[in-house]
This record gives sequence, C-alpha cells and structure tokens, in this order.
Amino acid sequence: MKVLVIGSGAREHAIAHTLLRGGSVDEVIVAPGNPGMELDEGIRTMQLNPSNQAALIDFARNNDIDWVFVGPEVPLIEGIVDAFADAGIPAFGPGKAAAQIEGSKDFAKRLMDRYGIPTAAYRTFEEFEPAVAYVRGHGTPIVVKADGLAAGKGVTVAMDEDSALAALHDIFVDHRFGSAGARVVIEDFLEGQEFSLMSFVNGTEFWSMPISQDHKRAYDNDEGPNTGGMGAYSPVPQIGDDVVDQAIATIIKPTVEAMAAEGTPFTGILYAGLIATADGPKVIEFNARFGDPETEVVLPKLTSDLGAAVKAILDGRTPEFTWDEEGATLGVVLASDGYPGDVVKGARIPEIETGPDAHVFYAGVKKDEDGNLVADSGRVLLVEANAPSIADAQEKVYAILDNVNTDGMFYRHDIGAKALMG
Repeated sequence: MKVLVIGSGAREHAIAHTLLRGGSVDEVIVAPGNPGMELDEGIRTMQLNPSNQAALIDFARNNDIDWVFVGPEVPLIEGIVDAFADAGIPAFGPGKAAAQIEGSKDFAKRLMDRYGIPTAAYRTFEEFEPAVAYVRGHGTPIVVKADGLAAGKGVTVAMDEDSALAALHDIFVDHRFGSAGARVVIEDFLEGQEFSLMSFVNGTEFWSMPISQDHKRAYDNDEGPNTGGMGAYSPVPQIGDDVVDQAIATIIKPTVEAMAAEGTPFTGILYAGLIATADGPKVIEFNARFGDPETEVVLPKLTSDLGAAVKAILDGRTPEFTWDEEGATLGVVLASDGYPGDVVKGARIPEIETGPDAHVFYAGVKKDEDGNLVADSGRVLLVEANAPSIADAQEKVYAILDNVNTDGMFYRHDIGAKALMG
C-alpha cells in the first residue's frame, strides 16, 4: 500500500515510521513533512500545505495513494476528512463535526455534561469582566483555557488570582490566541497525576492503546510555562490497571457512544487527557488525533501492523492490535531556546547516533543553504528509546542527548522521574 500522511512534526514522523515497520505499507509520503524524516528509509516528503485541500486531493488522485492518515488537528477541524470523502479517497480521522471535540473546549464540556462523563466543574465566558468576576468570586487554584486551538499553549493552571487574571487579560484583551480566545472555559483545579489514554475509534467501537504520561511544563521539576509537551514515557506504573479500566468504562466508551448519539460519530484517534483524582479518573481535555509527544513513545510499543489495522477500520472490518506489554519506552524533546515564547531559530542540529532500540523523530527542522539541518521551530526533535524498564530507557535517552552539542537548544532532564519515585 501507498499512504499519504498529512503533517510535519515528530508525531507524523513516528506514524510514518510505524506504518513502514508494519509491512503492509510499502511507501509513505508525508505532506509537508520535514527534511529530518527523509533520513528514515522509505519516507518521502512533499511540500503541500495541510490546509490546501484541493492540492492534497489532486496529489492523492495523481499518485495512486491508497488512503490518507491525517496527523494534526488544524486540517481535521477544517474538514479535510470530509473533503477526501467527497473525492472518494479514504482518509483516517474524524470529520469536521466530530473534530469539534478538540476544536472547542466548550463543545467537549457540554457533551460531557449531557452524558455524565466525569470532568472538572466549569463555566464558559465570552467577555473579560464577567470572567474576572467569576475568578474573584470562585478563588484559586483554577484553570483558564482558551476555547479553541492554541497549539497546547492556551491553558493556564493558575495557583493564585494574579496568574488567573493575567491569563484572562492575555486571551480577551491582548488577543494572544486570536479567534481561539473568543471564548474562555474556566475550570475547577483537579489534584492528581495526569495520564494520556489514546484509542483507535470507529463509531461506537474502539481499541485503546497503552497509557503514557506527558510532561507539559518547559523546565525540570514541572516549572516554567505550559508547552506542547517536553517528553513522555509508557507504561505509567503509578496509574493502576484498575484506574485505566475505570477510565475506559466511564469515559472512553460513553464518549464514543455520545458522539454517535449526537449525530457526530467519531472515526480516527481519540486522545483523552485524564487525571487520576481521589474520586476516580476525570477528563482534562479531548483531542481528535494522536497526542504529541505521546505518539512517539506509544507507537514503538505496537507489535502488530499499523497500516493493516487502519485499513481494516477504513473498510469497516475489525482491526488487530498487539502491544509490547513488558518493555518501556521514553522520549525527550529537544527544543529551541526561548520555547514556548519567543523562539530562537537556526541552531545547528547535531548528528545523533542512537544505536539499537532508539530513534530520533524530527519535528521543527529545515535545511540551511549548505544542506545542514537547523532548528526551525519550538520543538525540534524527540529522542526515544525502548528498554526493559523506564529507568533503563531514561538512561539510554539521556546518554544520547548528553553526548551531543545542543547549543541554542534545551531539554528537560527529568522525563520519567515520577515513575521512578515509587
């Protein structure tokens, strides 16, 4: 099979790599991809804008593409899967209506309210002053979220009133997130450890993946601003199987059934960002696609053929998924200085020797005039390793990163530490 993957980040690199590893897919083209991906044998890139639906449809038609895997949220929310369907080209991902579960936090919250899916209590606001009054009356800690897409940066966990009011000012007054901040969802703060539970979904059927834990804060010890994610690992030993089973029963199953009942059935990857509270698991957020960086540590655990499974779902057949239940995976993001604020681009990407059971997934990179890879965005790449334990995987990754020149870039040194605390 010949597959087109839409997107350009480390998540799409991991998807393409896993498709080729499975065996049923012979060729993967990533649009637009990045030049780092092409270091992986079998991956080609094509400079096509993920939002240019007509050009992507023409390319798929003219290049004998069997089906399409849509990686990022923006083209999903713009309705690219519907456009492919209208053109008679199979595409894996939710349609525009179903992608609202990520595109609008208010939509997701109202859905959870209607169907009794556990999440934090919340209020939605469209104006600055009422939101300020609510924060002052409610007290802190509290969570302030821009309603729409903000590349993982539109959420403020405010431990004091000043932080909450500053977040509201950013969104409503400074319009930091543009139209994504037309509405704001303010939630109660939840205590507990967070984890990510992703599932392949086809209507009311779903197949959940091993859980992982992301690290959102920019710096060690969970300090600094929220980012799109600085690293992840799987499994998450401090989250028991009973908690995962409860999350599947009380969150994943009722959510996919609710989407179908609402007339917006979901096909694709449903990402549930969850928190294990004293009252059981609750939803922090839903995404309509693979998480990043979770994808880069979950897909390496897949022991079956990803391409064959996705093709089965697209054909309405039952897919087969098998996972490595014994080993551990861990990935650390290398980011440009300044991320997630004013990013300093242009740092030279070092040659990274990974050895067996490790891989580099490239994200924000380009080639300079001399053909060298340089940093071109906030998150530059992720180094992932497989090992018998999280401690071993952590040691492998940091042995790789600590031995390369990372001038102009930075990474966290404590990814996976929570799993090792006992």
